[in-house]
Amino acid sequence: MTVRANEGPADFGKELRRRRLAAGMSLARLAGRVHYSKGHLSLVERGVRAPARDLARLCDTELRAGGALAALAGGPATPGPGLGEAKGADQEAEVWLMRLSADGPSWFQPVSRRQAVAAGAASIAGIGIGRAGPAAADDTTLPELYRSMLAQYRRLGQAVAPGLVLPVLIAQTHTLRELATHAGPRTRAELLRLASRYAEYVGWLVQETGNDESALWWTRHAVELATAGGDRELTAYGLVRNAQVTLYRDDARSTIDLAKRAQAGPVSPRVLGLAAQREAQGHALAGDHAACMRCLDRAHDLLAAAAREHDAPVLGTTNVADPAEMGRGWCLHELGRPQAAAEILDAQLARVPADAVRTRIRYGMRRTLAVAASGEIDRACEQTRELLGGATTVASATIATDLRKLARTLARHPGSRAVRELAPELGTALRNTSP
Repeated sequence: MTVRANEGPADFGKELRRRRLAAGMSLARLAGRVHYSKGHLSLVERGVRAPARDLARLCDTELRAGGALAALAGGPATPGPGLGEAKGADQEAEVWLMRLSADGPSWFQPVSRRQAVAAGAASIAGIGIGRAGPAAADDTTLPELYRSMLAQYRRLGQAVAPGLVLPVLIAQTHTLRELATHAGPRTRAELLRLASRYAEYVGWLVQETGNDESALWWTRHAVELATAGGDRELTAYGLVRNAQVTLYRDDARSTIDLAKRAQAGPVSPRVLGLAAQREAQGHALAGDHAACMRCLDRAHDLLAAAAREHDAPVLGTTNVADPAEMGRGWCLHELGRPQAAAEILDAQLARVPADAVRTRIRYGMRRTLAVAASGEIDRACEQTRELLGGATTVASATIATDLRKLARTLARHPGSRAVRELAPELGTALRNTSP
């Protein structure tokens, strides 16, 4: 499918009207199928109002346009800093500054040694932590201990806001890097690989705070640590993480390109499967159903093979039983098939552990978006109310993005009693989750 650049509301409106009439469908009937008002669709057809991306995809599906309408509505996203770029972070960054405040915001900043000297950081009064002491050359206790701790930190990260767990994860990444400098060759490599996993998880949590630039910095750092430890696996996975950033920027082309690059080298089935899933999400964003389904099928086979391997700690989510199937539900919603998406996401959410709060809220919000888009407004409001408390607790930028989309969808139904009753709680949650 050829994706054309956005040519404006008038071009979309003309094509929508042409396809609707060719299908023998009245404006009222199409409005009922996509759950937008007849008046709104009339404004879109006349080019008075620009089409929302969700509306374009729903119309694309109903009129069997094969992605043509979705492509007309989706303009190219503004690219941000990539994995290989150093925008906002000096390439020689080796000094880490972190402030933990009891009564105000905490922050972390990577700077170069030259920047630190220029700012007088070396003269700041504080406690000298010093370097790690010597470690036994082949101490197998340390790697096992830090693997176990990472699993616990990941559990903690599911239940609290990212900012509460980031300081200790950053400190542990630094500690592992220092321990590696004193260890024997075998233990050194293992500690560096573990440090890379800590850094990768830090990058994911930083993205959850809404700071894409810092998230990419941490992903780059994770790749550097893994490479120093003889692990090339994280280089490919770093591209998958970068593609997640472009995905949430609605940049389909970059998402597909990054995911394809991640699949180009000899890496494990796990990383290949996650990359294929991310490529599928990029194709869904572009409205290409056939390419999306091909990638999802490939992801399913690869991730099933990876499940039989024993490589800890695992890259990517550990709380989703079937990532490819959960991804299928995500993609179907993007492709304008909300009812099918809701059914899949419902089934997969039932398999997520009860203590994986962040995962349950993240995919629960996606499920509720699909339910609302399919016209089940009362059910969507009931599900939203169940999610709001958790959404505030975990303070996720990605969840907040979907919550805003959900609020806009529900706002199209002002006559609904359920929507009116939910409005005060939803408004409070939107204020509390905004980054």
